[in-house]
Amino acid sequence: MNEEVVYKKIKDGIREFFEANKFKKAIIGLSGGIDSALSSVLVVDVLGTPNLHPIFMPSEFTSETSRKNAYKLCKNLDIELTEININSILKEYLEILNEQFPINHIQIPEENLQARIRGNILMWFANRKHALVIAPGNRSEILTGYCTLYGDTVGAIAPIGDLYKTEIYQLALWINRKENNPIPESILEQEPSAELNKDQRDEDELHPYDILDIVLKFYVDEEKSIKEIVGAGYDREVVEDIVNRVKRNRFKVKQLPPVVKLG
Repeated sequence: MNEEVVYKKIKDGIREFFEANKFKKAIIGLSGGIDSALSSVLVVDVLGTPNLHPIFMPSEFTSETSRKNAYKLCKNLDIELTEININSILKEYLEILNEQFPINHIQIPEENLQARIRGNILMWFANRKHALVIAPGNRSEILTGYCTLYGDTVGAIAPIGDLYKTEIYQLALWINRKENNPIPESILEQEPSAELNKDQRDEDELHPYDILDIVLKFYVDEEKSIKEIVGAGYDREVVEDIVNRVKRNRFKVKQLPPVVKLG
């Protein structure tokens, strides 16, 4: 990947989108993770510091590390962070829903509910500030459906949606070298997690990103068959699972915000 070319294409895509739609301000949900951090840096580079409004929305599953990461990033970018705890909102939802559908512990429906609460808050801020919401999803998660419709997929544009997760780290490291480390080292080192449940890790629910991304590139970008990918040295069960995820989640891809295309 040519980081300089990618960096310029994404910035041009953001600029053109905001100018075409006559918006000057952006809202983003900061999780404390790498995707929203990289998206924030790119948007600030285009729109300027005063025009990005980050919102941090912790729940009981949000780690203190993520909170510190979010504040560190905003300090580096010289922008003010708004924090809104969603625990009471989630509790109210669950109490009402529990009257009809007993909820014994947090499962996927309750995880998705957290993401959708956050999406609603982001859209409220966007309406109040006449701004567009930035969707920070990456290509690895988009293709496999590891995202919540009307939740973390809420937004007007997905600047890094054409970058695989491993490429996210490549670009982030390149930007840090170029721009005096705006992305905290602790974000680069933190293990990716949606933090919608206890002890949740992305790679436990997907596959290690270095494997996932290679299989996705073979299957989606190069249109190789399962047989060809397995023949290249990859485990059949893993390949079949990834391919099935892509097939099952095509309906999501059709509903996501426009992605800044890189090629």
